[in-house]
Amino acid sequence: MNEISADQLEMLRRFDTPTICNALELIMPERRATGFTVENMVCRDAAMPPMVGFARTATIRAVTPAVLPPAEQRSLRAAYYTYVAEGGPTPSISVVQDLDPNPGFGALWGEVNTAIHLGLGCQGVVTNGSIRDLPQCAPGFQLLAGKIGPSHAHVHVVDFGKPVNVFGMAVDDGDLIHADCHGAVVIPPAAVARIEQTVDLLTRREAVILECARAPGFDIAKLLKAMADSAEIH
Repeated sequence: MNEISADQLEMLRRFDTPTICNALELIMPERRATGFTVENMVCRDAAMPPMVGFARTATIRAVTPAVLPPAEQRSLRAAYYTYVAEGGPTPSISVVQDLDPNPGFGALWGEVNTAIHLGLGCQGVVTNGSIRDLPQCAPGFQLLAGKIGPSHAHVHVVDFGKPVNVFGMAVDDGDLIHADCHGAVVIPPAAVARIEQTVDLLTRREAVILECARAPGFDIAKLLKAMADSAEIH
């Protein structure tokens, strides 16, 4: 992975996730239809700023009990927490794929796990599974999930550190993730250095059209001219 600096992470936090997607469409047009979540998600707090961090991946199930003996399952859970704490650069974002036929049958995420993960350097989670205990979840820990539910059921970690797919977004361990109330996107490291200048270009192009559309006397002729003027901005 290309080295991502703290300054670059802070720069990425200044933009919402749709803006990051817009920039990636221009920087890497071949990724225009891939690399982001494509389903509606429940967001714990839409007012929270975007989270930017490196993926810690895991898979879970909740419909049926774990197949491992209890001692081995506890060992697996401990190994998973060690991976969250020490498995790569921070800040991290947990990206968890629920493998059940009905994802979200049981919730991994609530008061306890949000506190644990926040304490281990994780900013939040992106999952197709469910979340619960919303009033008690750790302050500042963002949750983007498939649904809200009341129970753990038989929720357990199946594996971690492997590729996952959450609502169409394929994620490898260590991928750079940008997420907010709209959803999440993987940012290829090679694109990071060009994002700020690309956002500036897109903002200047959009400003011409927005100013025209919001002005008195707006009509189709003015729109077509504004669109032509916008296209000339480089």
